[in-house]
Amino acid sequence: MNITNTHSAAFSTTASTTQAPNPILVIGGTGKTGHRVAQRLSEGGIPVRIGSRNETPSFDWENPTSWADVLQNVKAVYITYYPDLAVPQAPEAIRTFCQLAVKSGVEHLVLLSGRGEEEAQHCEEIVKNAGVAWTILRSSWFSQNFSEGFIRDFVVAGHIALPVGAVREPFVDADDIADVAVAALTESGHAGQLYELTGPRLLSFTDAANEIAKATRQPLQYTQIPQQAFIGALTEQNVPTEAVGLLDYLFTTVLDGRNEKLTDGVQRALGRKPRDFSAYAQQTAASGAWQA
Repeated sequence: MNITNTHSAAFSTTASTTQAPNPILVIGGTGKTGHRVAQRLSEGGIPVRIGSRNETPSFDWENPTSWADVLQNVKAVYITYYPDLAVPQAPEAIRTFCQLAVKSGVEHLVLLSGRGEEEAQHCEEIVKNAGVAWTILRSSWFSQNFSEGFIRDFVVAGHIALPVGAVREPFVDADDIADVAVAALTESGHAGQLYELTGPRLLSFTDAANEIAKATRQPLQYTQIPQQAFIGALTEQNVPTEAVGLLDYLFTTVLDGRNEKLTDGVQRALGRKPRDFSAYAQQTAASGAWQA
């Protein structure tokens, strides 16, 4: 099916003064990419509705009865699934949500997906077959995992210890992902596109640690540890079982070298090169995010 882009006055600040523009729903609007997407849309004068348990109306992936209210009068949705599309329950949740979204009048679905994750690719197909315009953002590991996730504590302590060896990852900046998402939600030409988003370089975790050390001017060591030692440490810290299982999968399966290649997704979507990890590290260090 040849699906054309659904960009319309619903996303424009020049919409009729007698009728408010339809909001864009950002699921996970307080997350790494979601809050960036929401901020960019708001700064552009586009109404935004945040899909979050702490908003009104609230949205909770574990409570489907909460979904209908946030979908009212929405024409486009940015979908991020918590905790990750890799978990077994994700496909059914995405299918049910997409069916309700289409029934509610949504015309464009933009899904944040992950590289090398079988369940995530299953969810992509569900979105593609929902019957409305779609855009897939299949992303590599976020650079911001080093500053806005659990790895930040390792950086502050001066020692990153993870069960990953010399495999290289094309870390992508969450700001680039947000820019692509906003373009897909508000501009023509992105419907029916699968953008595989990576940074411009392949780096090992040791390389990433060295870049951060250079930016912070503080020593930062990287050590590969056995997988069982990593899982044991998470368990001792009372990390929820589901989260432990997810991290186990991500570190043993996704980071096995399958994603050790660069793509042109950012360039195709935005007409510019993706941001380099060194630029991310320099800006993050200057912001004070890695200060104890």
